Amino acid sequence: MPILERMSNNMLKLENVFVNYANIQVLHGINIEVKAGEIVTIIGANGAGKSTTLKAISGLIPKTLNSSIKFLDEDITSLQAEKVVERGISLSPEGRRIFPDLTVTENLEMGAYLRAKDKEGVKNDMKEVFTMFPRLEERKKQSGKTLSGGEQQMLAIARALMAKPKLLMLDEPSTGLAPLIVKDIFEIIKQVNKKGTTVLLVEQNAKIALSVADRGYVLKNGNIVMEDTGKNLLKNELIRAAYLGESTYKEKKA
Repeated sequence: MPILERMSNNMLKLENVFVNYANIQVLHGINIEVKAGEIVTIIGANGAGKSTTLKAISGLIPKTLNSSIKFLDEDITSLQAEKVVERGISLSPEGRRIFPDLTVTENLEMGAYLRAKDKEGVKNDMKEVFTMFPRLEERKKQSGKTLSGGEQQMLAIARALMAKPKLLMLDEPSTGLAPLIVKDIFEIIKQVNKKGTTVLLVEQNAKIALSVADRGYVLKNGNIVMEDTGKNLLKNELIRAAYLGESTYKEKKA
């Protein structure tokens, strides 16, 4: 599908979103848009408010008055987390947070708990997930705690997909993983997107995140300070210096 066609429809829109923790303001009126079919990434330093943004969308934390979050033109600002999942948004949280004492299959079934009545659909989606994650099928009877870090991350993503989301949100999927495993995870993210799922990605590894993203936002101290295509942000010298650990052009020439 051509990129212009994929990006024609607005799926998620955040307008003027504020979030406070106790007396501390974490998000300062941020504005973000995600169009159907995109991979959009949010990058920024630790504590910038990236995970808070995903939790705000998911209905896990309250937003202040006048904040607006719309999904497929419906106002979901005040919806509880379960209702947000019902609308078609699924979150794979930071730190994986699988059920360690449940088997791989049981973890996946938990991801589909809101679809329990659709037994045939859940069965078919389980087959599709195992096709996408063959290592999980090999370990489907093992408990989550026996899996490697990379396998646990695959399970976390697969469990989120079992909710059959229109929008998949991923919070720091590369954390704690070896570079080769990170590469595998991001190949899976691209595959999920190609199958029709829109992706909103929060990621500390800015280089790999921007390399797969259609567009990106830079979050700093709770404010969106820059937005552009993933390719343009990768080439931006300020971004390269601040988030990719590279020297600026002037420093290189010095």
